[in-house]
Amino acid sequence: MTITIKLTQDSIDRLDLSPVQTELDPILSSDNLTDYEQQFQFEFDYPRDPSDPREWSEIPEIRLWFLRLDTVYPWFVFFLDWRNGELARYTAMLVPHQFSRAEGIKFNPEALEIFVMRKVFVLYDWFQQEQISGYGRIISFSQMLGYEVDESFFQQ
Repeated sequence: MTITIKLTQDSIDRLDLSPVQTELDPILSSDNLTDYEQQFQFEFDYPRDPSDPREWSEIPEIRLWFLRLDTVYPWFVFFLDWRNGELARYTAMLVPHQFSRAEGIKFNPEALEIFVMRKVFVLYDWFQQEQISGYGRIISFSQMLGYEVDESFFQQ
């Protein structure tokens, strides 16, 4: 089951997270968070000139909305549909990058490393809080973004 969150110009311009909250709040109060793992995707209803060549992540208002989302729900990456590119798009909203027609998206390496490690710590703590087994999930997350995190990293 895929859950599509439609973002309108109004919600983006007002930094309104209610489109996410409406879907996420019932899930967060359930006992089966893992049933919704990698199920969320975003759809944009945001007007722009047809000649505007920018990707969604290059529009400042949209990036700001995602910064707000990530501040309120820093573990939201758990719910993103990684298989359909949502993790890459979400990352592009938060990490400086450049687009190249030949090479695709190129993230700033240092910024991407900080983003990945921050998410590793956030997910690790959130998984413990929610009693979700997480090493494999965290390792998969980091691999999706080109980083290797060994399970021994989590040994205290």
